[in-house]
Amino acid sequence: MKLPFHNPSSSTDIPFNSQPKNDQELGYNTISSNANVVLKKALSEMDLTLLRKALAEAIGTYVLMFCITGIVANMHYMGIETGLMEYAATAGLTVIVIVFTIGSISGAHVNPAVTFAFAAVGPFPWSQVPIYILAQVGGSILATYTGKLVYGIKAELMMTKPLHGCTFSAFCVELIATFIVLFLTTSLFNQPQSPGPFSGFVAGVAICLGVLISGPVSGGSMNPARSLGPALVTWRFEHLWIYIVAPIIGAIGGVFVYRILRLQGWSCTSDSVLRNAQVSHSSLH
Repeated sequence: MKLPFHNPSSSTDIPFNSQPKNDQELGYNTISSNANVVLKKALSEMDLTLLRKALAEAIGTYVLMFCITGIVANMHYMGIETGLMEYAATAGLTVIVIVFTIGSISGAHVNPAVTFAFAAVGPFPWSQVPIYILAQVGGSILATYTGKLVYGIKAELMMTKPLHGCTFSAFCVELIATFIVLFLTTSLFNQPQSPGPFSGFVAGVAICLGVLISGPVSGGSMNPARSLGPALVTWRFEHLWIYIVAPIIGAIGGVFVYRILRLQGWSCTSDSVLRNAQVSHSSLH
């Protein structure tokens, strides 16, 4: 009996290369899907971290500005026109509290001049500068409104201006005072022999010193956000450029000079510390 004719080309078997091709496409899709998940997760974590930093800066600047508003209002009610020591002590103590509370979250800049300086000369990313500055200025504005509501004083009392009408002197003293503060605090947080947990206290003392040497001439701002808040609330911008330009130049100069003196980049360790560390490490083995 003759078998019917069988045409090989009419076979319905799956071609040899079709299955590997499908597996390859499936693998590509799986890798692409996993990459998208990882990327979205990284972006969400990055956004959340940046949001935490921005909120910390806003709250820190709010606390600083509200405390300054409080001491200014209290001195006004007590009939004290120029309470330099009170103002300096309040600013210094507030900075100590802020450094200890949000320093580990955002770095406790609470000052656009500090943010600019660390971005221009230090390791701070430029992409975060606008967010930090918006948070700082927003905190200052909100604190000015709060102080105006709570203490019932005019926002003009919180403005900074040259106290003796000398614009040049006010500009110079703001620049030099900010330079000193940033030079000191930068060295504190980057020196291996820094006081560690007590760095916040030393930073507060530096702010207090800056207010003492600049207060009688310029009002002791050293912080563009501190001057911008009341200026935006009152919509008065006389001499405001002094309190924006001078602190930024002084802060950048302070950080830059510190790095030039160290000559080893942003963070460094002295030779003696390295030798001691090596000796300690070798003694453990």
